[in-house]
Amino acid sequence: MYVPLSFDWLSEVLWREICGILLCMIFARSAAMAFNRLADRRLDATNPRTATRHLPAGILTTAQVTLFAAACGLAFIASTLLFLPNRLPLHLSVPVLLFLFGYSYAKRFTALAHFWLGAALAISPVAAWIAIRGEIVLEQPNDLLPPLVLGGAVLAWVAGFDILYACQDFDHDRAAGLHSVPARLGIPAALRLAAACHLVTIVMLACLPVVYPPFGWIYGAGVVAVACLLVYEHALVRPDDLARVNTAFFNVNAVISLGLLAVGTIDLWFS
Repeated sequence: MYVPLSFDWLSEVLWREICGILLCMIFARSAAMAFNRLADRRLDATNPRTATRHLPAGILTTAQVTLFAAACGLAFIASTLLFLPNRLPLHLSVPVLLFLFGYSYAKRFTALAHFWLGAALAISPVAAWIAIRGEIVLEQPNDLLPPLVLGGAVLAWVAGFDILYACQDFDHDRAAGLHSVPARLGIPAALRLAAACHLVTIVMLACLPVVYPPFGWIYGAGVVAVACLLVYEHALVRPDDLARVNTAFFNVNAVISLGLLAVGTIDLWFS
């Protein structure tokens, strides 16, 4: 089942639901990132790449970051009230936060930490779908297929670029006894696994119109562009040259995320 969007789709979505999605996104991300800095502050201090971050450098105190993380966590929970009478977002808010916070400790015991991070971000499309259409989800579980497919694409995409990013910390992670794919498999194998993850991303994005038919040729062209950008991203990083990891991680991924949002919105707007 799907609900086609048209020129008047905004009139069918309450402003409070749009605000709710934006606020939940901002506060959940802020709380998770602040908690991650708290959890990793001692490890960051021993890593040359991260030693200048605010906590190890003494720019911020542990108390300040703890207060910020707690405030953002509470604000995230409060923001779910904007979706009432749908109570699912409120009921799921604490489990979601715990899952997000749990990622910060994952690399201490599993090399699957990259996929934990991917799953943490993959929650977003599923959560937004449930928040807006909770009553439909309860009555027709198959209606969850579109956000699940999109969530799968996000999971593979994030895991892939996080593996790329973790290659910078290969020496530190091994010395500190941390678990990561590069530390476990070595950098060449890690880059191959990251490429495989991004191949899965493209496959999942290409499958999305199958479960959500309103997407048309504009979205398809966007998927082709994403595939080209991911190929370029991997061309920037080689086992013997990690100097351009940040370009691949920040610049290319920003273009992918914002670009796919733009073409998807345009496609649905004119479908």
